[in-house]
Amino acid sequence: MSDWLVLALAMAAACVVVLIVALVRHRRAREDEDPSETPDVIEYMTMMIGVVYAIVLGLAIAGVWEARGGAQDHVQAEAQALHEISERVRVYPPDVRDRIRGDVNAYVGHVVTTEWKTMADDGHVTAQGGRLFDRIRQDVTDYQPKTDFEAQAYQPLVDQVTAADAARSARADSTGATMPGVVWFGLITGAVVTVGMVFALQIRRTTRELILAGLFSALIAFLLFLIWDFDAPYSRGITASAEPFTALFPHLPG
Repeated sequence: MSDWLVLALAMAAACVVVLIVALVRHRRAREDEDPSETPDVIEYMTMMIGVVYAIVLGLAIAGVWEARGGAQDHVQAEAQALHEISERVRVYPPDVRDRIRGDVNAYVGHVVTTEWKTMADDGHVTAQGGRLFDRIRQDVTDYQPKTDFEAQAYQPLVDQVTAADAARSARADSTGATMPGVVWFGLITGAVVTVGMVFALQIRRTTRELILAGLFSALIAFLLFLIWDFDAPYSRGITASAEPFTALFPHLPG
């Protein structure tokens, strides 16, 4: 099911539930009930609950957005380090240079075509990707420079392998959801309480109030969906992409 369809259904469901509750409550209200006589303390509590929940939603959105940005940064750092390895080995003998470049290309091709799908579907990197990366590390670290020029290039190459390894590990750590379950419990409970406080204000069945109540509930549903969508940086709608790999290695199949 498309994420946009899920969003539309969630927002529609929130509106329908709120409107149904409002209509049922209106029919069961006492004939002498006066909606304008809502106690001041209830209005104050409703306002404070709304403000507190808005702050919590804002912090949650900022947190998952930052996690998504960090996930994209890990991809960029890894792709850049591998690109540097592929370029800097030109000072090595042709057979060594071609072997290292071939292993880098094999690793990048695996990440883009296979590992990325595994990350999206299963939430983890592949063992084959780890083996291909270990082959790059062995190619670089096991080579013994034969000239001063090669010796000067050796340590920077090792540093780039270390940087790529760190970025790969960070990418692996950020494949899953970033929001703990207890936070989701708080967000959903807060949404129910916040929307429920609308009825504490004795909402009437006027067109204006029903539209506002529906839009308010739909907005909260949209914000919760936005948090959920950003929560897994590699597997949902607005995800971190493999574009840094395809941009730096355009000769490989995407």
